[in-house]
Amino acid sequence: MTVFSLLTVRSRWYTLGRVRRELQILHFPVLQLHSSYSAMQASQEAFERAKEQLKSLKEDPGNDVKLKLYGLFKQASQGPCNAPKPGMLDFVNKTKWDAWNSLGNLSKDNARQAYVDLVSSLISRESLDEKADSQSKYQTLEVTTQDNITKIMLNRPQKKNAITTQMYNEIMQALEEAAKDDSVITVFTGSGDYYCSGNDLNNFMNISSDGKEKMAEDAAIMLEKFVGLFIDFPKPLIAVVNGPAVGISVTLLGLFDIVYATERATFHAPFSHLAQSPEGCSTLTFPRIMGFAKANEILLFNKMLSAAEACERGLVTEVFPDNSFQKEVWTRLKSYARLPKNCLAFSKQLIRVLDKEKLHEVNRQECKRLVERWLSEECMNAIINFFQRKSKL
Repeated sequence: MTVFSLLTVRSRWYTLGRVRRELQILHFPVLQLHSSYSAMQASQEAFERAKEQLKSLKEDPGNDVKLKLYGLFKQASQGPCNAPKPGMLDFVNKTKWDAWNSLGNLSKDNARQAYVDLVSSLISRESLDEKADSQSKYQTLEVTTQDNITKIMLNRPQKKNAITTQMYNEIMQALEEAAKDDSVITVFTGSGDYYCSGNDLNNFMNISSDGKEKMAEDAAIMLEKFVGLFIDFPKPLIAVVNGPAVGISVTLLGLFDIVYATERATFHAPFSHLAQSPEGCSTLTFPRIMGFAKANEILLFNKMLSAAEACERGLVTEVFPDNSFQKEVWTRLKSYARLPKNCLAFSKQLIRVLDKEKLHEVNRQECKRLVERWLSEECMNAIINFFQRKSKL
């Protein structure tokens, strides 16, 4: 998005109504240019970098700001306005000429500095707005959209990103919003050393006044909806497993389109230790991916996989060295995000369409079985034993 594409010039007569539409003043705060500039002038390199940064703006800064940018760009590139004044009926070109001419004899150096400062303020404001928006919406996640990628980061590093009821609800909200936004792909990852340590077992200890039966039923309804959003997610969904993964964060991986992992990641689904049963459609996806015998080692007998083993079994797409993991993966993700959005969505739909009904049925059956498990004496004893062992550490 160059300054020139922001204010398109067309060589034909404009009606007043058309001009109003093309130069509609949007309700963005107008950034004021200062008459005095820093003594240290912006270099040509900084000026070129600012031009590139301008392309990354996601929000329209408004026509007042775009006209200032245009005038400063022309002044910095060509010096004071030396073009003939357009005719009165050439509204668009006249408005642009006025923006340039209004800078008078401002030097190229000062114009370049003002241009760099203005672009920098726009980038900073947008970045702060995105951060504030993420923080105001979510307490357990960090959700950002940049370079056509929506990143959903589990953000409880002090608890190894264990999933609370609040986090379940926030992930569902983030998925629903990501499904509708303009991003091309959606990425899940974790903050800190862990990808996710599974369910926060305190979820099971906070029994409501309605009793454990109602709590188990409500939890199953929430879980079915939660997993259902992964089944139905319309865009490519990519897991960036930055560390150990446990429980539901492992079983859900069968519903992702790509799974990238650092070499230090591990994958553990210790359901039998807690007298529970698998979820996340893993009772269908894992045997499909790796065969029944290999899947049974994980889902029945608690086998922990290294990243290399998970890749060998087909659960992980590719493993990267830990010291270059983030750089290599995000370079690749940014290249994916430049692909045609609708093409990717339609292709995923074709791949998934015949499986959706089966996946939803498996999800319902898994959640139904979990209600029975959660209410069983076997499960309660296993969870109590877990907390007792933990308290002795």
